[in-house]
Amino acid sequence: MGIQAMNDQDLRRLGRLHTVSDARQAYDIARETFDRVSFDLIYARQDQTLEGWRTELREAIAMAVDHLSLYQLTIEGGTAFGDRYRAGKLRGLPDDDAAADMYDATQEICEAAGLRAYEVSNHAKPGAESRHNKIYWNYGDYVGIGPGAHGRITCGGRKWATAAHAPPGQWLDGVGRSETELPAEPLSRQEQAIEYLLMGLRVIEGIDIRRYERISGQSISHDAVEHLTSLGMVRLSGDRLRTTAKGRPVLNAVIRELLPVGH
Repeated sequence: MGIQAMNDQDLRRLGRLHTVSDARQAYDIARETFDRVSFDLIYARQDQTLEGWRTELREAIAMAVDHLSLYQLTIEGGTAFGDRYRAGKLRGLPDDDAAADMYDATQEICEAAGLRAYEVSNHAKPGAESRHNKIYWNYGDYVGIGPGAHGRITCGGRKWATAAHAPPGQWLDGVGRSETELPAEPLSRQEQAIEYLLMGLRVIEGIDIRRYERISGQSISHDAVEHLTSLGMVRLSGDRLRTTAKGRPVLNAVIRELLPVGH
């Protein structure tokens, strides 16, 4: 469930139509209906303080069953938030240091509550990790169904990227004609290797170096691995390469170091 925030003012700022009361009622219904329920929150929001986030997170943990997804707010180009940011209408965002403090507090509080960070933004009790999400973090095959959905399918010995039409009306119009998807595109070995890095290093188990080499057709940069190891950002154990607690908050920078030459 996308609850996103535990106060109504921030929900309005995030462009959400529901209230905290709505979210709690929906969550209660979900808990009565399903054995497993998870919800999302966003932190590093406008005018949010570290202590305010600590309080909100503890409130969320008191509600949670066995899983939480906790995402740091990022401003991306081509989005409504990106447009507002460029226009100077997104004031009060925490600076990088404050956001990093919120990330650290998230790890500390969730760990103390028994919700291990098994992925950069996802926390679960042992055995309650998301089976659905782990398929694509481990770079398995999955089918994307619905407007704007993406998929990765292996067929005929090749990995294909699929994507559905994003506008809901266009997608619905195409259902009866089996024309909901754009043409599938084959992924090159380098594209697959990059996706495996991007997905696999998000989870605490990391990536299998041998699998990476099979996908890419080349070895991972041993110089880059040694450099990142010396900085305490990654750890190589046998064939498994993992990011450390120090490396996960700067995952994008770690991945850039490991990307295939020429990318």
